[in-house]
Amino acid sequence: VERAVRLRGRVDGFGPYLPDSLLAVAAAGVALWAVSQDTTVRPWWIHLLAVATALPLPWRRLRPLTVLALATAPSLVISVVAHSANPQVPLSGVVALYTVAERSSERVRWSVLAVVVVGNVLGTHSPNGALFSLVTSVGTFVFGSLVRAQRQLARVQAERAREAGERAASDAARAVAEERARIAREMHDILAHAVSLMVIQAEAGPVVVRSDPDRAVRAFDTIADAGRDAMVQLRRVLGVLKDPEAGRQLAPRPRLAELAGVADRVRAAGLRVDLELPGQEGPLPADVETAAYRIVQEALTNTVKHAGADRVAVRVRRAGEVLEVVVSDNGRGVPAAAGRAVVGWSGGRGLVGIRERAAACGGRAEAGPGPEGRGFLVRARLPLGTGGVVERVDE
Repeated sequence: VERAVRLRGRVDGFGPYLPDSLLAVAAAGVALWAVSQDTTVRPWWIHLLAVATALPLPWRRLRPLTVLALATAPSLVISVVAHSANPQVPLSGVVALYTVAERSSERVRWSVLAVVVVGNVLGTHSPNGALFSLVTSVGTFVFGSLVRAQRQLARVQAERAREAGERAASDAARAVAEERARIAREMHDILAHAVSLMVIQAEAGPVVVRSDPDRAVRAFDTIADAGRDAMVQLRRVLGVLKDPEAGRQLAPRPRLAELAGVADRVRAAGLRVDLELPGQEGPLPADVETAAYRIVQEALTNTVKHAGADRVAVRVRRAGEVLEVVVSDNGRGVPAAAGRAVVGWSGGRGLVGIRERAAACGGRAEAGPGPEGRGFLVRARLPLGTGGVVERVDE
């Protein structure tokens, strides 16, 4: 097998010239054999012309029309001065005509066919000879045309396969990027919320440990609860990373009902949380429910970290085929210039994540100063059906 592979490599190194050269030798042999079978002894230059019909064949793929002309010219001379010395089937002419039919342009191909047909009819001494020449020439042309069509079809299919491969690779890369972005959002939401609450409670615990031991105990309990919740959710995220076949069933899918626990942990941090959740109108899509949970969680995290508020209101309710999420606080708010930047989503990763979560569900989200510039407001509208993106509605 190795010897065959090496031999194949050596043959391929010569390109098409080696097989075409062997074909030229075979065509020259057929032409010489036809001259030798003639009843009349022919001079040496007839033999030379017979060999000349095959000499151009090694370059047939490079210049099909030129090779056909060079191969046909000596054959025409033989046909005129020594007609009986011509082979019944001129192999060099057949190969050259086939190459023109397979490789030349449409104009050249059909022009050559017309000339060949006229030449066969006018240049043959008998009807039987004309018919045989026509069958040979037209059959060769048709065969070359079929091969040409097959090659074109193969090129089209190869191009389609290449484009399909590129699309598949692009889709795979986009899916990987989307999954990485999703996991990054999950990690950010889980850690940012838990760590923010833990830091605030850890800072408050030592201050009140002597003056209000019960409050200190509650602070440390909140730290423990936040840490345990973060560990559970992180374990589920890491489970997806470790076991790709597990799919999204391992991905964190928190429910709106779990927001009560989030609100309790935020209350333990010293904020008053007014929580309004939708009633039992019917089940919500899992992705919409998860997005709403994460949006509220991130908004509360931002309130705890940045707002300086003592009260935050969370309202999640169904409005027809839309789930509305509104989180507002009574904190210091943001300056007008900063407010415009926040609404334009040039802020931190958390606000960008809110927008991405809403967009992933076909909805919209916005954030900025509250009514009359007081406090901070986060609002999202998430469609519950498949109706597409929800248009932005201003307060």
